[in-house]
Amino acid sequence: MRSPAAQSSYLLLCAILIFMPDSADPKSVKVNVSTGTGMDIEWKDGHKSHYSFTFLRDACPCAMCDDERNKSGRKPGEAPKLEPGALPMFKPAAKPTETAPVGKYAIRFHWNDGHELGIYSWQFLRDVCPCEECKAARAPAHRA
Repeated sequence: MRSPAAQSSYLLLCAILIFMPDSADPKSVKVNVSTGTGMDIEWKDGHKSHYSFTFLRDACPCAMCDDERNKSGRKPGEAPKLEPGALPMFKPAAKPTETAPVGKYAIRFHWNDGHELGIYSWQFLRDVCPCEECKAARAPAHRA
């Protein structure tokens, strides 16, 4: 027998899975750690997305990274901007040292810089898809 809180959580999860649109439901996911080329997702609606590891690290959806992006005016996936006059520091390319599924709704990365707080839901990944088609669909309409 589930407690009322557990039952409520279970029902919420079921509702999320039932109402998740096919566009945010992956058909296949390939994390190319050994080649360092990033992650490829084929979605059930036929769309294909490629995410470089640098893009994914810069898009980390954890509260700390999201707050930092909001303060600097960056969108998920955009690299941090250097302060005027600052010299770029060398840092190794972003690469996960570990990946793990989070239920049926997300993936988590442990990054080579030690960060591991972000849970990348399939919906979040579809929403930030970096392909030209998706970028164009997210761009605000320009009025003449």
